[in-house]
Amino acid sequence: MKKRNILTLLGLLFTSYVLYLIYAFYIDDNDNIKSIYLVPNDAVYIIESQKPIDNWNTISKSDIWKHLNTNTYFNNLSESLNKLDTIFKQDESTFKRFGDREILISAHVYAPRKYDFFYVIDLQKIAKLNVLKNHLNTFVNDNFKVSKRKYHEHQITEIYDVETRKTLYISFIQNQMIASYLHTLVEASIDQYLEPEIGRNLNFMEVNRDVGYNDMFRLYFQYDYLDDFIKIFSNDSGYLGKTLSNSLEFSGFSFDLDDNTIIANGITNSNDKASAYLKALKKSGKSTRSISKVAPKQTALYLSFSFSSFHEFYNNFESIQKENPEQFKSYIEGIEKVENFLKIDLKENFISWIDDEIALLQLHSNVSQSKKDVAIVLKTNDSKNAKHHLDFILEQIRKRSPVKFKEVNYKGYPINFMSIKGFFKLLIGNLFKEIDKPYFTIIEDYVVFSNHPNTLKSIINSYTDKETLDTFEAYNDFNDSFDSRCSVFAYINSPNLYNSVYNSVDILTKKQLKTNKDYFICFPQIGVQLTPKKGFFESKIVIDYEDPDVVKTKYTFADTNSSSKTKSTSKLIEITEENLNKETIFNIPEIYPTDLTAKEFIKKHTNRKVKFSVELKDGLKHGNYKEYYRNGKLKISGKYSKDEQKGTWRVYNFDEDLVFKKRF
Repeated sequence: MKKRNILTLLGLLFTSYVLYLIYAFYIDDNDNIKSIYLVPNDAVYIIESQKPIDNWNTISKSDIWKHLNTNTYFNNLSESLNKLDTIFKQDESTFKRFGDREILISAHVYAPRKYDFFYVIDLQKIAKLNVLKNHLNTFVNDNFKVSKRKYHEHQITEIYDVETRKTLYISFIQNQMIASYLHTLVEASIDQYLEPEIGRNLNFMEVNRDVGYNDMFRLYFQYDYLDDFIKIFSNDSGYLGKTLSNSLEFSGFSFDLDDNTIIANGITNSNDKASAYLKALKKSGKSTRSISKVAPKQTALYLSFSFSSFHEFYNNFESIQKENPEQFKSYIEGIEKVENFLKIDLKENFISWIDDEIALLQLHSNVSQSKKDVAIVLKTNDSKNAKHHLDFILEQIRKRSPVKFKEVNYKGYPINFMSIKGFFKLLIGNLFKEIDKPYFTIIEDYVVFSNHPNTLKSIINSYTDKETLDTFEAYNDFNDSFDSRCSVFAYINSPNLYNSVYNSVDILTKKQLKTNKDYFICFPQIGVQLTPKKGFFESKIVIDYEDPDVVKTKYTFADTNSSSKTKSTSKLIEITEENLNKETIFNIPEIYPTDLTAKEFIKKHTNRKVKFSVELKDGLKHGNYKEYYRNGKLKISGKYSKDEQKGTWRVYNFDEDLVFKKRF
């Protein structure tokens, strides 16, 4: 009888447990919480996946990840994911029984130049069994020590890795498991539990709704913290970084990994504090970009802005500025000051001839000695009309400016000097403030402005040599991934950008760049496109991957050239009658003065002694030319007249004895 009662009791208990499981897994679904509600509010970016195990297996086998995983940044992320995955695989069959688990990974800046990751894993209905929560210490081996503590009534489990001396912090909130190697992120997540911020942010919800769940991954950017994140890798985020942080709210993208190309589609929304420039772009339509016709193949950054017409964009730009009366007053006063001083009408003499695209170019120049080659290119609706109005502005400047500069002709393209300080910043905003008192030239239907005349010469050289982006097969293939018509298009050529940055940073940064070079250049082409639609921007990102060893065969890099150049100039070779080449000794290489108003151009040896000096007139060689050995002794002397060698030229040995002379 007792046995029967015991069996009955056991049967009732078993039946109750089964009923509990049925209720827990199939009926009671009211206490689940969304993963996004637990992400701390200062996330810079969030990666989301519905099938993390399958997708992670796909990614981990790709060429991209195999290469990136050798880098410290990505290796740390990989190690973290692998350790979390190890915990799941201890009882993987149990978890798979209840479907895929959503996982979110977010990045957070927690101190200057320091960041860490936060993870949210949706355990779904398996969380109701408390398998992990109660028995987490049984899932790890002897290399880990497990301890527990309370934070705001939530238990935090600390898993200390004896080998790496790192601690993984884990906690459970309803159906979610949260984890991080930074305890403050787990605590911040617990604080978010009752009052979630990102997940209830209307701008995020708009982006999240558009992105959906179709592809392998979703990627979200929160621009409030972008400026701080960029500063982890750079001393300054620059005006563009600050503008994005202040103007945009969220971007959301869904993407797959396809044959070493990442293609992400989504939307971007802006805030009420967005720059007048960005607001005007949203209202000014779109157009086909074409400045790639004159952008050199060596372009590191091609940032294009296009609109139905520049006239429409400028009217919108002015109207939006009126919303801030104080700012608009300052803007109008600046415009009137320039117009009254020069006796010109900026709308008639400048704005009227700009067509439907303007672009900012950053180059890696083989000509310029400038540390940063930047140019603004304006597409004209009539190049002859543009030249007529620019000539008028130049004439007004000559009448009222002490700077006297005559037009310089380079390979058939006139170069002029527009001595108006802060002109582009005043006219179209801070994004173009680097171009100050620029030189300019006209190529086809495009007016090109730059602070440095040698940047213009680089662009002219590339155009005449047919070495532009339009003739660059890799760019054209890459460009086919984007719509031809949009508002904003950014193209980055990483090898060229590497060279441009390398030439402009200090020795310590050069060393860091060189160490991480392969992780920089392995994405040789990156593109971003924004197209206005219903109050937000449709957005697209395309990133190409290529083995860095292959990339190195296609590009020449500044860090490999510098040492060979130094070695080649370190030898001190005397010209004698025996080694003199009479045919080539007076073939003086072309020079590239950085100031076309200067009276003299001097270049020095690496030991700081003068290598050569030449007198200038209107940017051309005109007057005495003297070249010196590295020990300071005179090597060659002669004269130029309007950039041509004239009179008698002489070459000397170390004792400054005449070795040879020739009359031109």
